[in-house]
Amino acid sequence: MTITENENPRLPYLRDKTSKLTTSPGCYIMKDNTGKIIYIGKAKNLRNRVSSYFRPWQDHLPKVWKMVSHVNDYDFIVTDSEFEALVLECSLIKQYTPKYNILLKDDRGYSYIRVTKEPYPRLQAVLQKEEDGAQYIGPYTSSYAVKQAVEEANRVFQLPTCQRRFPQDFRKARPCLNHHIKKCMGVCTGEFSEQEYNETVRQAVEYIKGGSQQSVERLTEQMEQAAENLEFELAARLRDRIAAIKKAADDQKIIDDSMKDSDIIAISQNSEKACASVIMYRGGRLFDKADFFLGEKEDQSQMRESFLTGYYSVREFVPKEILLDEEIENAPLLEKWLREKSGHAVHISTPQRGHLLRLTTLAKSNASEYLSIKVGRTGHEIVALEELTKALGLPKPPRFIECYDISNLASSDMVAGMVVYENGRPCKKFYKRFSIKTVADQNDYACMAEVLERRFKNYFDKTDEGFSTLPDLIFLDGGQGHVNVITPLVRAMGIKVPIYGLVKDSKHRTRAVATGGGEISLTKCRAAFNLVTQIQDEVHRYAITYQAKKHKKSSFQSELTKVKGIGEKKAVRLMTEFKTRDKLREASPAQLAAAAGVSLETANELYALLHEE
Repeated sequence: MTITENENPRLPYLRDKTSKLTTSPGCYIMKDNTGKIIYIGKAKNLRNRVSSYFRPWQDHLPKVWKMVSHVNDYDFIVTDSEFEALVLECSLIKQYTPKYNILLKDDRGYSYIRVTKEPYPRLQAVLQKEEDGAQYIGPYTSSYAVKQAVEEANRVFQLPTCQRRFPQDFRKARPCLNHHIKKCMGVCTGEFSEQEYNETVRQAVEYIKGGSQQSVERLTEQMEQAAENLEFELAARLRDRIAAIKKAADDQKIIDDSMKDSDIIAISQNSEKACASVIMYRGGRLFDKADFFLGEKEDQSQMRESFLTGYYSVREFVPKEILLDEEIENAPLLEKWLREKSGHAVHISTPQRGHLLRLTTLAKSNASEYLSIKVGRTGHEIVALEELTKALGLPKPPRFIECYDISNLASSDMVAGMVVYENGRPCKKFYKRFSIKTVADQNDYACMAEVLERRFKNYFDKTDEGFSTLPDLIFLDGGQGHVNVITPLVRAMGIKVPIYGLVKDSKHRTRAVATGGGEISLTKCRAAFNLVTQIQDEVHRYAITYQAKKHKKSSFQSELTKVKGIGEKKAVRLMTEFKTRDKLREASPAQLAAAAGVSLETANELYALLHEE
């Protein structure tokens, strides 16, 4: 969006002031007409950075456009280096909390682990501490970490999670499926004493508090002691429990000795909004998780840098390792700032493989789910658009996607269909059908060119609401040839929307996305692949349904010409007037005669033809 003097009459003054600004590094402080600070930023070159806000041709993101429209004046502070500018920026943002900077507020409450007070206690994740005599462990600020820890402990120690009460329900029914698949010890069989069961619960609590390594060491001592006392059944159970803990440590994400003090940060965004998720490991175990709604999205790298500076500005503890889902430009600069802030080395990295990549993927999934709640979309839809954005190299996730397909029978009844997806969902009110008008013989390239030219002519004419929105991405059902033909045509009309083809295999299934010079495989991006396949199937269904309907109509028109005195033009006139075969049958001979412009005698013959059945 371009800012104009209509939105902000102060632009001439601001441009003149900025033209005299220093090229040194520093911070700039934007203010509204009341003198209130609304945005604070840093720059390596103050003049270049600040002038980018006020250029007449500059295309801004919505959030930046809104901020610039309210800028009445600005101050600046020159520093000796970009690093000093970063430190100053963080300090000023913390002091003034400007409206258009990312303000990190989450909506978390507290969670507890409850050990119920009963002969055979249960481990539960709860949100409130009650006066019920139970043992409560906590509070924790992350319900996510609590739920994960309780589920892990119940699974490893095979504690019951059913609704049965013990000892009241001993032997009243067969053990459930969890017992048979080794997820429950089978307390309902009555084979475990109260003392033995409570010892298992105590071990599970120690496991939650201390982690797998301490639990294994302690259980190993107990197993060896049981073996010395010739308690071989107990020793065997402890051996199995140790094996379960070791196995759980291989594939769970709660305890990871390699992640001593680490934060895993990911940001998810749709076409307009963004959310961040931070998963925290402390002492080798999952300690906490926090989600933040960032509001309107920005440039991806800049948004991550802004989040990091805002997030760690207000935190006393900074971990030694920070993992990000995407690379950022100024990672060394931020590492230096965090090192001076914390007093120890801090490493920022973006994993590309292995279990660290799985952790950033987990953080990304959490951010997507949090965003889906905020914007009313599913996490799957958000992930699909993000994967598609990354695969195609788009600057942002597309809000509106248009897809076109041509359908015909040889050279007859040539039509096209246009389907529209908004934020990953079909938007059927904007679907459009086209009858090909300028192409006489079968030529998919020429037909597609006619359709796209008509579509964007309607966009400029503003004659139809369905054409009034410019798409963020265009798909053509076809390969490189379609892209090479259509792209120059669309560019000549002043439309800069990215255009790709959708390629099918020999079995008419989606195979890849075509560019003007090759293909992009989506096989590694499952969510994006499924979305593209859905779009291609939908546009094919829509186009072929229209083609079949039109062919049926034209066949009926040809049937009308069997009546002497009715040619093609009069048949078209009849179909235009009555629309359907049923409406024609309901018409009287006099009405037919008037519509077609024929005699009553000819109309009677037509009436008889329509009612032959």
